[in-house]
Amino acid sequence: MTQPLIRRALDVAREATRTEDIPIGAVVYAPDGTELAAACNAREALGDPTAHAELLALRAAARHHGDGWRLTGCTLAVTVEPCTMCAGALVLARVARVVFGAWEPRTGAVGSLWDVVRDRRLTHRPEVIGGVLADECGALLEDFFAQHRQ
Repeated sequence: MTQPLIRRALDVAREATRTEDIPIGAVVYAPDGTELAAACNAREALGDPTAHAELLALRAAARHHGDGWRLTGCTLAVTVEPCTMCAGALVLARVARVVFGAWEPRTGAVGSLWDVVRDRRLTHRPEVIGGVLADECGALLEDFFAQHRQ
């Protein structure tokens, strides 16, 4: 059930390669499963250090979802485990569930290096499903970095 969500995020991630951004894709789904927004990393394209796929998708989804900035009941699907900034944003947006592909042991904040989203001190803790199509998501990143480190 979660694989189609990550497959869509992978399609979005591949769009980032046209701008030399790290290929990470994120998609926000409404509670009924309708796609609200999708975005790929755009730090290089926009010259913005906060232009992570997750943040761009959350911002766009909040414009379309009927509850202002709150994304209550929504699911965020992303190809790589969110970093601290993105994990904080999805908690503050009240996302109900985060589904991600590859684990990120160096910067991951949804269970790897940190576990921001399940901190008991927070008033909102989304459900987390990690490692969905992890090999495929990881391969996209490995290919990108292999090409850019030559």
